[in-house]
Amino acid sequence: MAYQPLFKGLIYDENDQPVEVTDVGFEPCYVVNDAGFRRHIPSEQVDRQVLLLMGNMIQGHEEELATQTAKMLGQDDIFSKALIENQLKNMDQQFEAVLKSVSLKKVAHTWA
Repeated sequence: MAYQPLFKGLIYDENDQPVEVTDVGFEPCYVVNDAGFRRHIPSEQVDRQVLLLMGNMIQGHEEELATQTAKMLGQDDIFSKALIENQLKNMDQQFEAVLKSVSLKKVAHTWA
């Protein structure tokens, strides 16, 4: 399935240089300059690793994050807080939905 990189412009190499994004066939890749050799890494692999790290940082803090998010949204009631907390506890499903959404946008853009 066609895929659009989630973190285009936000990924840097070990030398703090931004990595490029290009397509290899139909697969978008982050391009890392490795001492002059341009490594093409499928962007979906990198994006999944970043999302996994983000999910790990959230894990165990769902209740506090839900409370603060509900306050920021002006929805400081127990139902909104519970809904947000449930979404945070099922973060892996949310990440999959984001990846599918980005894929569908890429397909629609390709065919337009």
